[in-house]
Amino acid sequence: MTEPTAALSAVIDLDVPGPTISRHLYGHFAEHLGRCIYGGFWVGEDSPIPNEGGIRADVVEALRALDIPNLRWPGGCFADEYHWSDGIGPRADRPRMINTHWGDVEENNHFGTHEFMALCELLGTEPYVSSNVGSGSVREASDWVEYLTRDGDSPMARLRRENGRDEPWKVRFWGVGNEPWGCGGNLRAEQFAPLARQYATYARNHGGNELYRIAAGASDDDYQWTATLMKEVTSRLGDRDPRDLFQAVSFHYYTFTGEWSDKGSATSFTRDEHWTAMSRALRVRQYIAGHAAVMDAYDPTKKIGLALDEWGTWWNVEPGTNPGFLYQQNAMRDALVAAVHFDAFHDHADRLRLANIAQTVNVLQAMVLTDEDRLVLTPTYHVFEMNRPHHDAQALAVRVRDRAEREVDGASIPTVSASASVKDGRVALSVTNLDPDASARVELDLRGRDVTAVSGRVLAGADVADHNTFDGPTTVAPRAFDGATLEGGRLVLDVPAGAFVVLDLALAG
Repeated sequence: MTEPTAALSAVIDLDVPGPTISRHLYGHFAEHLGRCIYGGFWVGEDSPIPNEGGIRADVVEALRALDIPNLRWPGGCFADEYHWSDGIGPRADRPRMINTHWGDVEENNHFGTHEFMALCELLGTEPYVSSNVGSGSVREASDWVEYLTRDGDSPMARLRRENGRDEPWKVRFWGVGNEPWGCGGNLRAEQFAPLARQYATYARNHGGNELYRIAAGASDDDYQWTATLMKEVTSRLGDRDPRDLFQAVSFHYYTFTGEWSDKGSATSFTRDEHWTAMSRALRVRQYIAGHAAVMDAYDPTKKIGLALDEWGTWWNVEPGTNPGFLYQQNAMRDALVAAVHFDAFHDHADRLRLANIAQTVNVLQAMVLTDEDRLVLTPTYHVFEMNRPHHDAQALAVRVRDRAEREVDGASIPTVSASASVKDGRVALSVTNLDPDASARVELDLRGRDVTAVSGRVLAGADVADHNTFDGPTTVAPRAFDGATLEGGRLVLDVPAGAFVVLDLALAG
């Protein structure tokens, strides 16, 4: 067997915990797009597929194992042509519409507010509702908040009761628009910023329900958009807390290897394309830091959060599928992309408060894929499941002393990514070997506290293009990891090629 390549040497001070890694960095996204809602989450009460009130039971069961903290809905681009009042009341009476963004197909509005809130209750997750700024109105958005969250006697509370829900729901996360620079209105930042202030003003806190308002932000590294939003918030409030308007601003970033019109294949790719995907995924670290630096100039005490509420891989659709449905396979390479994103999230937990992968079922970098009554878990699903110990843990800095790097598209990138956290006397350590062809040796000096036991799991395929299918659902699945040795405070891992490892370290005392 070939000796593993020395890829990372680092120090972790176990007694110096950092900021809390919000569980909401592991959020999800469900848009009315392709088969995410219809055929994914929703099959209808008359379906032969087991369901609870029309919500697909096997999907709920699979996702509950991820401890999903929040679910963003109804979009995405769809949010800015969605009128919530069309999705309430008897389903047979709900008006239909055309989903002009995604496939130009008819939307029957059978999955609306009540169905979404029921789904959140089944998943045990918090709703993240994206309001319509692009084609809606301030009153429409304000009424939706009232419908969802107001108790007592009011027009929208009465309407909710007429539709079968007596008690209001708890809704914390409230999106003010979506991609206003594109499908949400093709606006300039200077146009959107005052609109966002207006919409946020009328998104009221009713009773004990307090909204966490997230202003739709930039694409990729458009730091000027973030600066415009932050200036609009902080310059108009005087001595008032900037959180009186917004609690967060967002940005979106997707990973692909080609051009926008030809993004590359999910399962058939060269080694060069693999490394390009890794390089572009690692850019998220730079973009988070860039937006955070802009925010620091206006909000140095970090009162306002940053949200990456759309992220993930975006490949060409699977052959023979509707190009507007964005259905793609999900390989071990996608799992590596997810893993390096989470490492970046953990390292920026002081400013990054929420993130949502796109999307949960049957669309883009999905957790599960369905076909009629069949369901398969993707490699990305397993990364989310394996990384659960980081939820609400305190970040531990991985201080690099030496590391292997590779030149990719004119820049040097590390071949190994890692992050760590501590909670309840245990350390979670995630290590990702980006190299598809060579195992990696990782040497860590663990200082400050004694480690009494080490165990772990590894996720890997025979190749980074390996993926799970309905006929081969466990090609890529976690297994026990025996490649770690601990001597004193020195931890050595031999991580297989193209693999993701999560270790559990028990602390003394």
